[in-house]
Amino acid sequence: MINKYTVCRDDNKYHAWPDLLLTKKGKLICIFTEVEHHGDRRNSRIMLTESCDRGRSWSKKKPLTDYSHPNTCDGYFNNSRISDLGDRLAIVCDRIVNGTEREARVSNIYIWYSYDDGESWTEPQILYDRGIVPDKLQRLSSGRLLLSAHNGPRDALSQYLWYSDDDGKSWSDRITVASDKRYSLCEVSIYECSDKTLVAFMRENSFKGIECLKTISYDGGESWSEVYGTNIPGVHRPVITKLCTGTLMMTYRFMHGKCRNAWLAQNIFMAFFDEETAKNTEKQTCTSIISLDYDRSSLSDCGYTGAVQFDDGEIYVVSYIVDDAPKAQIRGYSFFESDFVIDNH
Repeated sequence: MINKYTVCRDDNKYHAWPDLLLTKKGKLICIFTEVEHHGDRRNSRIMLTESCDRGRSWSKKKPLTDYSHPNTCDGYFNNSRISDLGDRLAIVCDRIVNGTEREARVSNIYIWYSYDDGESWTEPQILYDRGIVPDKLQRLSSGRLLLSAHNGPRDALSQYLWYSDDDGKSWSDRITVASDKRYSLCEVSIYECSDKTLVAFMRENSFKGIECLKTISYDGGESWSEVYGTNIPGVHRPVITKLCTGTLMMTYRFMHGKCRNAWLAQNIFMAFFDEETAKNTEKQTCTSIISLDYDRSSLSDCGYTGAVQFDDGEIYVVSYIVDDAPKAQIRGYSFFESDFVIDNH
């Protein structure tokens, strides 16, 4: 039902926080961070690997960036995302200038572009003091670009965005996507519905198993609603992918609370629902939740994902996971939406 593949494994390096893109020419590009450990960000750099056979085999990893400082965590590359803007590919990544994610910090967003299907990348554009863990740089149906990241104290994070109506030459002032004293809101995945409504799905960072939370925009991201709940519990770093059937698939780390016999997280989940559920504010919705993988390691750490779908309907997901490796590896998964439905009518 779910087929598994090794995307990148190096037992001397920790590989984490991947994202995935299917280019117009049919090539898969996986981007991820190489680092000492989730809790040790020395020697971090952003890496790329490619597949031309639908993720069954992958190229040797190659660096997008140089190493960060070998002796301190200053200036480390954190979480990268890759997207197709139509006329070019884009990579965004936060680089934390000083301190760690858990401390007060300054973080800049780096943006690279490719005009040749990912064969080469421009020098980065740097947007200063924006936040951490950016969403994919995305182009709305209107042509507007959205860039989102979160910031603030670890127990009171808020989600922000900036938009550009001139193809990234200039950016708006900071807009608050979500800020609520009850929650610590972060790691957004913004989805544009067919009626141009935007829904921002977010992680709640209290580690209490609180459900995925969301806000809604009806004006292209210039203003946002109050925070609404969903019926998807324990969501960390949601990623929304629209499937060819119109179904929305959310892939995420399932974090119900502190895990037994684990370093951090053990489960990678998927949730399937429709656009009306995405926009619903009453939690009276229909959602299917399915396990994608379980990290068996006593040092488990997993759950940031990227996903694409091929023209024939096959879905391919990447995540990082420790499992049978001494350090975290990037793993791929292929399946069809129909694998999870048996029609008994």
